[in-house]
Amino acid sequence: MNKTNTERFPAIPPEQWTEEQKKVAATIASGPRGELRGPFLALLRSPGLAQTVQQVGEYLRFQCPLDRRIAEMATLMAARHWTQQYEWQSHYKHAMKAGLSPAIAQAIAEGRRPQGMAADEEALYDMLTEVLHNHGVCDATYGRARGVFGEQGVIELIAVAGYYAMLAMILNVGRKSLPAGQEPMLPWFPH
Repeated sequence: MNKTNTERFPAIPPEQWTEEQKKVAATIASGPRGELRGPFLALLRSPGLAQTVQQVGEYLRFQCPLDRRIAEMATLMAARHWTQQYEWQSHYKHAMKAGLSPAIAQAIAEGRRPQGMAADEEALYDMLTEVLHNHGVCDATYGRARGVFGEQGVIELIAVAGYYAMLAMILNVGRKSLPAGQEPMLPWFPH
């Protein structure tokens, strides 16, 4: 992604919203997010999709029974995989609040395996690394993740990574800039 290009999906001025866009924006703003921001500014261009995506995200962020530390680690892994700066900046603070070690987040940001992970963090890291790079997991990795998280947890962790991968693609294609005054936290990998 060229970080100097103009945003492709800037915020649509509210006075230009259709009735359907107004309804979706109101639903998002009145929910746990509290406002329309980030990928939802782009998604508003497809109100039906925006409504459905926000419902999935609301479940994964605010209702999912996964330990928040683990869910935020999965989010950071997806953001790193897609080098999505906005997503990383937003969820880094959530990950720290949830108790993820800054050293683990830093290792993920640098594209290396974190040292000193707890058993659940290691099971998550191995599973999502395989999913993101190999598009599946071997039996041993799956068995270990299932033993730690159960079948529901495995499904939800894959969904977290997939949800944030989708948002990362939208944000990357849309060239979403960081909020004013923020500098990128993720190093840019060579292509």
